[in-house]
Amino acid sequence: MLLLALDTATPAVTVALHDGERVLAASSQVDARRHGELLVPAVDSVLAEAGQTLSAVTGIVVGTGPGPYTGLRVGLVTADTFGFSLGVPVHGICTLDGLAFASGIEEGPFVVATDARRKEVYWARYADPRTPLTRPAVDRPADIADDVAGVPAVGAGALLYPDTFPDARDPAHASAGALAALAAVRLRAGEHPGPPRPLYLRRPDAQVPKNYKVVTPK
Repeated sequence: MLLLALDTATPAVTVALHDGERVLAASSQVDARRHGELLVPAVDSVLAEAGQTLSAVTGIVVGTGPGPYTGLRVGLVTADTFGFSLGVPVHGICTLDGLAFASGIEEGPFVVATDARRKEVYWARYADPRTPLTRPAVDRPADIADDVAGVPAVGAGALLYPDTFPDARDPAHASAGALAALAAVRLRAGEHPGPPRPLYLRRPDAQVPKNYKVVTPK
């Protein structure tokens, strides 16, 4: 097993190579505006560090969000392209699940919350690092204060809103190494991690304007 994992659902552009037992090489750069520019060079760097070639990869793991539309689709399109060109499966993992797995919290309950912008968070509640209790959602922190009260929280969304998440902890952003490790655990257990389909919890900012004027050639 040689898994190439990547995630662009948070401001981190994160890539890792995992052999089913451990991370062989990893790269993470936090830059919310340069996902498309940074991702493929990071893949090249990780492969070179591990002394491997892309053709040796047996599976792709990609974070499916939730996350901003533009950033999230960079990782998903890249993963689909690699999977198609190599003829290997592409496994989708919820980015919040990856953060839960990387949290270091051995027993729950706890919450994962990432920054959804617009003064909102993407969040889910977990029983332990592998078991979600709720589906991912997007809400204003004040609106979920009762749901998350009294439990630890990880992720940049939790760190941004200490009034709602007083026990906020690192990691702030997604880790491709954690995504790959979680995928390896699920694959060894005979589970299918999931399809590489994006978790878009709200409509993109860019939309076709209503009542626009149609111009026809004369």
